[in-house]
Amino acid sequence: MTITPDITIIGGGIIGLLTAREFIKTGATVAIIEKNEPGQESSWAGGGILLPLYPWRQPDAITRLVLQSLKLYPTLASQLTSDTLIDPEWNPCGLLIVKNPDLTAATNWCDANGIVYRPAGADFFNMLDTIPDQPLWLPEIAQARNPRLVKSLKQDLINKGATFMEHCELTAVTLDKNRITAIDTTSGQFAVNQLIIAAGAWSGQLFERFFPSFIENAPKISPVKGQMLLFDAQPETLTYMVLDDDQYLIPRRDGKILAGSTVEQDDFNKITTTEARDRLSAFALNLLPSLKNFPLVKHWAGLRPGTEQGIPYIDKHPEIGNLYINAGHFRNGLAMGPASAQLMVDLVLERPTAIAPEPYKLSRPH
Repeated sequence: MTITPDITIIGGGIIGLLTAREFIKTGATVAIIEKNEPGQESSWAGGGILLPLYPWRQPDAITRLVLQSLKLYPTLASQLTSDTLIDPEWNPCGLLIVKNPDLTAATNWCDANGIVYRPAGADFFNMLDTIPDQPLWLPEIAQARNPRLVKSLKQDLINKGATFMEHCELTAVTLDKNRITAIDTTSGQFAVNQLIIAAGAWSGQLFERFFPSFIENAPKISPVKGQMLLFDAQPETLTYMVLDDDQYLIPRRDGKILAGSTVEQDDFNKITTTEARDRLSAFALNLLPSLKNFPLVKHWAGLRPGTEQGIPYIDKHPEIGNLYINAGHFRNGLAMGPASAQLMVDLVLERPTAIAPEPYKLSRPH
């Protein structure tokens, strides 16, 4: 990184990668600094449903980013596939929501936001063992296969000239008159023009460590552990996503089925537990009895960047002139990612925004 890039991004997860791609489209030069390998934390660990669970129960600020991202995904997936030959497996396979006691709120939300839905008939439940309550079928809801999306984004950025600095940790920040002039890392010191923190669950910690004098405008982000399972099923075992209470099954194109997930306050601990494995496995095998014919092949955990109400921070720092944040997407980094990246770039370049930026400010009430 001998020439100072226009944009330096701390964090190579889905949010950092999408933000980098959006900047490169404007002609900016971009460097991405990642303490491990890009996309190996929450971005890799999640399920990839491109809709929040029960979105009508979420704040409108989440809906705005999700709806804008839904518009962007088909083109994004198609461009990534053709440019990198790595298919992120954007797949509009549909989502069955088994229990909707708040059906009126659900259908009102779908009507207001142009989401196609219909009641789910008995055919949906031939292979499922559950007790439906006003079930809804959302036929156009898509998923993306997180690890493949991350791989294709990384390759696309390399092809377009982005600089990646992997296994590289931030160690110090040089401030001069409320501007960042340089950063120290485990790979050396680098000058910066604009610095964006997109480090997921670690973003709040970075602010507290490197900007202690500005603690009143630090983002309130804490890690929330989620554990998942993967069954090595055959194609057509399950052809659509199923959400039942607060757990779900997600079928991939090759037949593998994910079962998730837990929501645990456990600091930065990513150790998997037998208790979670047993609970998720029991849920999956009870809901889809045919899964008993297939092996459980993986069990992992990731750390989501939790915020109050799950609303991310996408903002310019009110006191440090060239510092920005795009972090705190909780369970919906993939679902909100493309629109979050777009909003970040609009704010940095001082362009009109597609989405009103106020709900995502650092200085918002807590």
